[in-house]
Amino acid sequence: MKPVVVIPVYNHEHAIGAVVDQVRAQQLPVVLVDDGCKPSCVAVLQELGKREQVTLVTREKNGGKGAAVMSGLEAANKLGFTHAVQIDADGQHALSDLPKFLDAAEKNPDAFINGWPQYDSTVPKSRLYARYLTHIWIWINTLSFAIRDSMCGFRVYPLNRALAAIVPGIGKRMDFDPEIAVRMVWKGIKVINIPTAVTYPTDGVSHFDALWDNVRISGMHTRLFFGMLIRLPMLLWRKISGA
Repeated sequence: MKPVVVIPVYNHEHAIGAVVDQVRAQQLPVVLVDDGCKPSCVAVLQELGKREQVTLVTREKNGGKGAAVMSGLEAANKLGFTHAVQIDADGQHALSDLPKFLDAAEKNPDAFINGWPQYDSTVPKSRLYARYLTHIWIWINTLSFAIRDSMCGFRVYPLNRALAAIVPGIGKRMDFDPEIAVRMVWKGIKVINIPTAVTYPTDGVSHFDALWDNVRISGMHTRLFFGMLIRLPMLLWRKISGA
């Protein structure tokens, strides 16, 4: 197993340095993805990109979190890594849990290791309640409770399997995380959920658009529902056979 940490970045110049420091303190390589950041953030990322075992991938225009993650996964694959740990750039994830995630991946190299957030009082209540609606749709669209939380950005992908699950038209913004999770379940990939603390966020910057990201996520659920109907016989057979 050869893991790398992939971090999509869009204007988190005040938090990203500390995040990279925490990752590198654990001797893990990093792929940073500049998703069309403003000049002040670009300057920070370029300095970080000069560090040992830190690779900077630059996207000319902002494409959204999903687009940035996909660029990071593709770069990680070209660099010869086998597994990609996805984390957010704002410092909300408990990176002390990295060994726990990587241990699960090493013991289950073909599995999707998925973060299961344990929130504190910093989580916006509107975001917390909205997640439950997404959870219900994810359970419907997979006909299972395999994914405890589909929107957590702390996860480990087996790179070959994740790249195979990326299809034309997959969500490129905040809809990416739940959609790829569902598509990996459809492919029969085992999911291991790891409880992890989440704090909102260290730099006070959130790029979740309450209107348009919810519109995109609703559209995603609709697409996945019809995809589930097409796959219904296979999904039911898996449930009955225990496959």
